[in-house]
Amino acid sequence: MAKAQPIDQIIENPTTPASLRHQLKTAQAIRAFASQQLQLPDNASYQSYADLGRPYLTWNVVSAAEFTLRADTECFWVVGCLSYRGFFSPADAQEHAAKLSSEGKDVFVYGVPAYSTLGWFPDPLVNSFLAYSELDLARLIFHELSHQLIYIKDDTAFNEAFATAVELEGAKRWLDQQKHPAQHDASPEQQELRKTAFRQLLDEMRQALAALYQAPLSQADMRLHKHHIQAEYASRYQVFKQVWRGYRGYDHWFEPHPGNAHLASQATYYQWVPAFRQLLKESDGQWAVFYDKTRRIGKQPATERAKMLEALSARALAPATQVLAPSTVNQVEENTQ
Repeated sequence: MAKAQPIDQIIENPTTPASLRHQLKTAQAIRAFASQQLQLPDNASYQSYADLGRPYLTWNVVSAAEFTLRADTECFWVVGCLSYRGFFSPADAQEHAAKLSSEGKDVFVYGVPAYSTLGWFPDPLVNSFLAYSELDLARLIFHELSHQLIYIKDDTAFNEAFATAVELEGAKRWLDQQKHPAQHDASPEQQELRKTAFRQLLDEMRQALAALYQAPLSQADMRLHKHHIQAEYASRYQVFKQVWRGYRGYDHWFEPHPGNAHLASQATYYQWVPAFRQLLKESDGQWAVFYDKTRRIGKQPATERAKMLEALSARALAPATQVLAPSTVNQVEENTQ
Protein backbone atom coordinates (compact mmCIF):
# COMPACT_ATOMS: atom_id res chain seq x y z
CA MET A 1 0.00 0.00 0.00
CA ALA A 2 1.27 3.45 -0.89
CA LYS A 3 0.50 4.79 2.62
CA ALA A 4 2.58 2.16 4.40
CA GLN A 5 5.79 3.22 6.18
CA PRO A 6 8.41 1.00 7.85
CA ILE A 7 7.46 0.43 11.49
CA ASP A 8 11.00 1.19 12.67
CA GLN A 9 10.81 4.66 11.12
CA ILE A 10 7.47 5.39 12.77
CA ILE A 11 8.75 4.24 16.17
CA GLU A 12 11.86 6.40 15.88
CA ASN A 13 9.88 9.46 14.78
CA PRO A 14 9.62 11.79 17.83
CA THR A 15 6.19 13.03 16.70
CA THR A 16 4.67 9.54 16.87
CA PRO A 17 2.13 9.34 19.74
CA ALA A 18 3.33 7.24 22.66
CA SER A 19 0.29 4.96 22.47
CA LEU A 20 0.91 4.18 18.79
CA ARG A 21 4.61 3.62 19.44
CA HIS A 22 3.78 1.12 22.19
CA GLN A 23 1.28 -0.73 19.97
CA LEU A 24 3.74 -0.96 17.11
CA LYS A 25 6.49 -2.29 19.38
CA THR A 26 4.08 -4.93 20.61
CA ALA A 27 3.21 -5.81 17.02
CA GLN A 28 6.90 -6.13 16.19
CA ALA A 29 7.42 -8.54 19.08
CA ILE A 30 4.41 -10.61 17.95
CA ARG A 31 5.67 -10.61 14.37
CA ALA A 32 9.11 -11.86 15.45
CA PHE A 33 7.51 -14.55 17.64
CA ALA A 34 5.44 -15.75 14.68
CA SER A 35 8.52 -16.55 12.60
CA GLN A 36 10.87 -17.62 15.37
CA GLN A 37 8.52 -19.77 17.46
CA LEU A 38 5.65 -20.73 15.12
CA GLN A 39 7.78 -21.12 11.98
CA LEU A 40 5.49 -18.82 10.01
CA PRO A 41 6.89 -16.91 7.00
CA ASP A 42 9.78 -14.53 7.75
CA ASN A 43 9.23 -11.85 5.14
CA ALA A 44 8.29 -8.18 4.77
CA SER A 45 4.65 -8.65 5.77
CA TYR A 46 3.56 -6.71 8.87
CA GLN A 47 6.88 -4.85 8.98
CA SER A 48 5.21 -1.61 7.83
CA TYR A 49 2.19 0.36 9.01
CA ALA A 50 -0.56 2.34 7.29
CA ASP A 51 -3.42 4.36 8.74
CA LEU A 52 -6.22 3.94 6.22
CA GLY A 53 -8.57 6.36 7.96
CA ARG A 54 -11.37 3.78 8.10
CA PRO A 55 -12.37 1.15 10.67
CA TYR A 56 -11.85 -1.92 8.47
CA LEU A 57 -9.53 -2.95 5.68
CA THR A 58 -12.29 -4.57 3.61
CA TRP A 59 -15.96 -5.49 3.87
CA ASN A 60 -17.10 -8.99 2.92
CA VAL A 61 -20.49 -9.90 1.51
CA VAL A 62 -21.79 -13.44 2.03
CA SER A 63 -25.01 -14.59 0.39
CA ALA A 64 -27.16 -17.71 0.42
CA ALA A 65 -30.52 -18.66 -1.05
CA GLU A 66 -33.57 -18.18 1.16
CA PHE A 67 -33.96 -21.84 2.05
CA THR A 68 -30.42 -23.22 2.02
CA LEU A 69 -27.47 -23.03 4.41
CA ARG A 70 -24.86 -23.23 1.65
CA ALA A 71 -23.08 -19.98 0.84
CA ASP A 72 -22.90 -18.81 -2.76
CA THR A 73 -19.40 -18.87 -4.23
CA GLU A 74 -17.58 -16.49 -6.54
CA CYS A 75 -14.36 -17.34 -8.36
CA PHE A 76 -11.34 -15.10 -8.88
CA TRP A 77 -7.91 -15.34 -10.43
CA VAL A 78 -5.12 -16.55 -8.08
CA VAL A 79 -7.24 -17.24 -4.96
CA GLY A 80 -9.82 -19.41 -6.73
CA CYS A 81 -13.44 -19.74 -5.59
CA LEU A 82 -14.48 -18.11 -2.32
CA SER A 83 -17.66 -18.18 -0.27
CA TYR A 84 -17.67 -14.37 -0.02
CA ARG A 85 -16.85 -11.27 -2.03
CA GLY A 86 -14.68 -8.52 -0.61
CA PHE A 87 -14.89 -4.76 -1.14
CA PHE A 88 -12.60 -1.91 -0.09
CA SER A 89 -15.58 0.44 0.16
CA PRO A 90 -18.46 -0.15 2.60
CA ALA A 91 -20.78 1.63 0.18
CA ASP A 92 -19.84 -0.78 -2.62
CA ALA A 93 -20.36 -3.72 -0.26
CA GLN A 94 -23.81 -2.47 0.75
CA GLU A 95 -24.73 -1.83 -2.89
CA HIS A 96 -23.77 -5.39 -3.82
CA ALA A 97 -25.65 -6.73 -0.78
CA ALA A 98 -28.76 -4.76 -1.73
CA LYS A 99 -28.64 -6.22 -5.25
CA LEU A 100 -28.40 -9.76 -3.87
CA SER A 101 -31.15 -9.08 -1.35
CA SER A 102 -33.44 -7.85 -4.14
CA GLU A 103 -32.91 -11.24 -5.77
CA GLY A 104 -34.29 -12.95 -2.65
CA LYS A 105 -30.95 -13.87 -1.11
CA ASP A 106 -30.07 -13.92 2.58
CA VAL A 107 -27.13 -11.51 2.92
CA PHE A 108 -24.49 -10.85 5.57
CA VAL A 109 -22.08 -7.90 5.38
CA TYR A 110 -19.20 -7.65 7.84
CA GLY A 111 -16.02 -5.63 8.24
CA VAL A 112 -12.65 -7.38 7.99
CA PRO A 113 -9.64 -5.94 9.86
CA ALA A 114 -7.07 -7.80 7.74
CA TYR A 115 -6.58 -10.03 4.75
CA SER A 116 -3.65 -11.85 3.23
CA THR A 117 -2.29 -11.38 -0.29
CA LEU A 118 -0.83 -14.89 0.18
CA GLY A 119 2.73 -13.58 0.01
CA TRP A 120 2.34 -11.93 -3.39
CA PHE A 121 2.83 -8.53 -1.72
CA PRO A 122 4.19 -7.41 1.68
CA ASP A 123 1.01 -7.01 3.72
CA PRO A 124 1.20 -4.03 6.09
CA LEU A 125 -0.18 -3.58 9.55
CA VAL A 126 -3.13 -1.20 9.32
CA ASN A 127 -4.95 0.87 11.91
CA SER A 128 -7.79 -1.68 12.13
CA PHE A 129 -5.30 -4.15 13.66
CA LEU A 130 -4.54 -1.80 16.53
CA ALA A 131 -8.15 -1.63 17.71
CA TYR A 132 -7.63 -5.12 19.15
CA SER A 133 -6.20 -6.22 22.47
CA GLU A 134 -2.65 -7.56 22.49
CA LEU A 135 -3.89 -11.13 22.54
CA ASP A 136 -6.33 -10.61 19.69
CA LEU A 137 -3.65 -8.76 17.71
CA ALA A 138 -1.40 -11.80 18.09
CA ARG A 139 -4.20 -14.09 16.91
CA LEU A 140 -4.84 -11.87 13.90
CA ILE A 141 -1.20 -11.76 12.79
CA PHE A 142 -0.74 -15.50 13.28
CA HIS A 143 -3.92 -16.19 11.31
CA GLU A 144 -2.98 -14.04 8.32
CA LEU A 145 0.60 -15.34 8.15
CA SER A 146 -0.77 -18.89 8.18
CA HIS A 147 -2.53 -18.16 4.89
CA GLN A 148 0.82 -17.22 3.38
CA LEU A 149 2.31 -20.52 4.51
CA ILE A 150 -0.41 -22.91 3.32
CA TYR A 151 -3.33 -22.07 1.05
CA ILE A 152 -5.43 -24.57 -0.91
CA LYS A 153 -7.18 -23.08 -3.91
CA ASP A 154 -10.98 -23.38 -3.93
CA ASP A 155 -11.22 -24.65 -0.32
CA THR A 156 -12.13 -21.76 1.97
CA ALA A 157 -13.16 -24.06 4.84
CA PHE A 158 -9.78 -25.84 4.82
CA ASN A 159 -7.81 -22.59 4.67
CA GLU A 160 -9.72 -20.77 7.38
CA ALA A 161 -9.79 -23.72 9.78
CA PHE A 162 -6.04 -24.30 9.36
CA ALA A 163 -5.28 -20.63 10.01
CA THR A 164 -7.65 -20.58 13.00
CA ALA A 165 -5.97 -23.64 14.53
CA VAL A 166 -2.53 -22.02 14.17
CA GLU A 167 -3.92 -18.79 15.59
CA LEU A 168 -5.33 -20.51 18.69
CA GLU A 169 -2.24 -22.51 19.56
CA GLY A 170 0.03 -19.62 18.65
CA ALA A 171 -1.87 -17.27 20.94
CA LYS A 172 -1.60 -19.76 23.80
CA ARG A 173 2.16 -20.04 23.33
CA TRP A 174 2.52 -16.28 23.03
CA LEU A 175 0.65 -15.79 26.27
CA ASP A 176 2.68 -18.50 28.02
CA GLN A 177 5.93 -16.65 27.34
CA GLN A 178 4.66 -13.30 28.58
CA LYS A 179 5.96 -12.08 31.93
CA HIS A 180 2.60 -10.76 33.13
CA PRO A 181 -0.15 -12.99 31.69
CA ALA A 182 -2.61 -11.80 34.35
CA GLN A 183 -2.73 -8.41 32.59
CA HIS A 184 -4.72 -9.90 29.71
CA ASP A 185 -8.50 -9.62 29.79
CA ALA A 186 -9.03 -13.30 28.96
CA SER A 187 -6.82 -16.24 28.15
CA PRO A 188 -7.08 -17.99 24.77
CA GLU A 189 -8.75 -20.88 26.59
CA GLN A 190 -11.38 -18.59 28.14
CA GLN A 191 -11.99 -16.84 24.85
CA GLU A 192 -12.31 -20.16 23.06
CA LEU A 193 -14.77 -21.48 25.66
CA ARG A 194 -16.97 -18.46 25.06
CA LYS A 195 -16.63 -18.80 21.30
CA THR A 196 -17.40 -22.51 21.52
CA ALA A 197 -20.56 -21.80 23.50
CA PHE A 198 -21.64 -19.24 20.92
CA ARG A 199 -20.85 -21.58 18.02
CA GLN A 200 -22.91 -24.27 19.74
CA LEU A 201 -25.85 -21.86 19.84
CA LEU A 202 -25.45 -21.18 16.13
CA ASP A 203 -24.99 -24.87 15.36
CA GLU A 204 -28.29 -25.68 17.07
CA MET A 205 -29.97 -22.93 15.07
CA ARG A 206 -28.39 -24.27 11.88
CA GLN A 207 -29.69 -27.76 12.64
CA ALA A 208 -33.19 -26.43 13.27
CA LEU A 209 -33.18 -24.56 9.97
CA ALA A 210 -31.68 -27.52 8.08
CA ALA A 211 -34.51 -29.73 9.31
CA LEU A 212 -37.05 -27.08 8.33
CA TYR A 213 -35.64 -26.73 4.81
CA GLN A 214 -36.10 -30.48 4.28
CA ALA A 215 -39.73 -30.40 5.36
CA PRO A 216 -42.53 -30.76 2.76
CA LEU A 217 -43.93 -27.25 3.28
CA SER A 218 -45.01 -24.45 1.00
CA GLN A 219 -42.61 -21.53 0.71
CA ALA A 220 -45.01 -19.34 2.69
CA ASP A 221 -45.20 -21.82 5.58
CA MET A 222 -41.47 -22.43 5.48
CA ARG A 223 -40.80 -18.68 5.61
CA LEU A 224 -43.12 -18.35 8.63
CA HIS A 225 -41.41 -21.19 10.51
CA LYS A 226 -38.02 -19.75 9.63
CA HIS A 227 -38.97 -16.46 11.29
CA HIS A 228 -40.17 -18.35 14.38
CA ILE A 229 -36.81 -20.17 14.65
CA GLN A 230 -34.91 -16.91 14.26
CA ALA A 231 -36.99 -15.30 17.00
CA GLU A 232 -36.47 -18.29 19.30
CA TYR A 233 -32.69 -18.13 18.96
CA ALA A 234 -32.67 -14.37 19.43
CA SER A 235 -34.20 -15.09 22.85
CA ARG A 236 -31.66 -17.83 23.53
CA TYR A 237 -28.88 -15.38 22.73
CA GLN A 238 -30.07 -13.14 25.56
CA VAL A 239 -29.66 -16.10 27.93
CA PHE A 240 -26.17 -16.67 26.51
CA LYS A 241 -25.27 -13.06 27.31
CA GLN A 242 -26.43 -13.44 30.91
CA VAL A 243 -24.29 -16.57 31.33
CA TRP A 244 -21.25 -14.72 29.97
CA ARG A 245 -21.75 -11.65 32.16
CA GLY A 246 -23.32 -9.43 29.54
CA TYR A 247 -20.62 -9.96 26.90
CA ARG A 248 -21.71 -7.99 23.83
CA GLY A 249 -19.14 -9.11 21.28
CA TYR A 250 -21.71 -11.06 19.27
CA ASP A 251 -24.55 -8.54 19.33
CA HIS A 252 -24.10 -7.76 15.64
CA TRP A 253 -25.11 -11.33 14.81
CA PHE A 254 -28.54 -10.69 16.30
CA GLU A 255 -29.26 -7.32 14.74
CA PRO A 256 -31.91 -8.41 14.07
CA HIS A 257 -31.02 -12.15 13.80
CA PRO A 258 -28.71 -14.54 11.92
CA GLY A 259 -29.81 -15.62 8.49
CA ASN A 260 -28.52 -18.36 6.22
CA ALA A 261 -25.57 -16.24 5.09
CA HIS A 262 -24.53 -15.56 8.71
CA LEU A 263 -24.60 -19.25 9.53
CA ALA A 264 -22.77 -20.20 6.34
CA SER A 265 -19.93 -17.75 7.10
CA GLN A 266 -19.53 -19.13 10.64
CA ALA A 267 -19.37 -22.70 9.38
CA THR A 268 -16.71 -21.75 6.84
CA TYR A 269 -14.27 -20.66 9.57
CA TYR A 270 -14.82 -23.39 12.14
CA GLN A 271 -15.96 -26.60 10.44
CA TRP A 272 -12.49 -28.20 10.44
CA VAL A 273 -10.84 -26.47 13.40
CA PRO A 274 -11.12 -29.57 15.66
CA ALA A 275 -9.49 -31.62 12.90
CA PHE A 276 -6.47 -29.33 12.62
CA ARG A 277 -6.10 -29.04 16.38
CA GLN A 278 -6.11 -32.84 16.55
CA LEU A 279 -3.52 -32.98 13.78
CA LEU A 280 -1.26 -30.64 15.76
CA LYS A 281 -1.73 -32.85 18.81
CA GLU A 282 -0.80 -35.94 16.82
CA SER A 283 2.27 -34.03 15.60
CA ASP A 284 3.36 -33.66 19.26
CA GLY A 285 2.96 -29.89 18.93
CA GLN A 286 5.86 -29.69 16.46
CA TRP A 287 5.12 -27.06 13.86
CA ALA A 288 7.26 -28.48 11.06
CA VAL A 289 5.61 -31.89 11.38
CA PHE A 290 2.15 -30.33 11.56
CA TYR A 291 2.71 -28.16 8.50
CA ASP A 292 4.09 -31.09 6.52
CA LYS A 293 1.05 -33.24 7.35
CA THR A 294 -1.28 -30.35 6.51
CA ARG A 295 0.34 -29.94 3.11
CA ARG A 296 -0.10 -33.65 2.41
CA ILE A 297 -3.78 -33.45 3.27
CA GLY A 298 -4.11 -30.37 1.08
CA LYS A 299 -2.65 -32.19 -1.93
CA GLN A 300 -5.41 -34.81 -1.85
CA PRO A 301 -8.51 -34.54 -4.07
CA ALA A 302 -11.31 -32.60 -2.38
CA THR A 303 -13.37 -35.68 -1.47
CA GLU A 304 -10.39 -37.53 0.01
CA ARG A 305 -9.30 -34.37 1.83
CA ALA A 306 -12.72 -34.09 3.45
CA LYS A 307 -12.62 -37.75 4.54
CA MET A 308 -9.22 -37.21 6.20
CA LEU A 309 -10.47 -34.13 8.03
CA GLU A 310 -13.61 -35.96 9.13
CA ALA A 311 -11.46 -38.76 10.57
CA LEU A 312 -9.34 -36.23 12.46
CA SER A 313 -12.49 -34.50 13.75
CA ALA A 314 -13.85 -37.83 14.97
CA ARG A 315 -10.64 -38.53 16.88
CA ALA A 316 -10.73 -35.03 18.34
CA LEU A 317 -14.22 -35.68 19.70
CA ALA A 318 -13.45 -39.21 20.92
CA PRO A 319 -13.25 -39.82 24.71
CA ALA A 320 -9.81 -39.15 26.13
CA THR A 321 -9.52 -42.78 27.28
CA GLN A 322 -10.08 -44.16 23.79
CA VAL A 323 -6.99 -45.41 22.01
CA LEU A 324 -6.31 -43.24 18.99
CA ALA A 325 -6.44 -44.92 15.60
CA PRO A 326 -3.33 -44.62 13.43
CA SER A 327 -3.04 -41.15 11.93
CA THR A 328 -4.88 -40.81 8.66
CA VAL A 329 -2.02 -38.67 7.41
CA ASN A 330 0.47 -41.41 8.23
CA GLN A 331 -1.70 -43.89 6.36
CA VAL A 332 -1.63 -41.65 3.29
CA GLU A 333 2.14 -41.31 3.62
CA GLU A 334 2.53 -45.08 3.73
CA ASN A 335 0.28 -45.54 0.71
CA THR A 336 2.20 -43.01 -1.36
CA GLN A 337 5.69 -44.28 -0.64
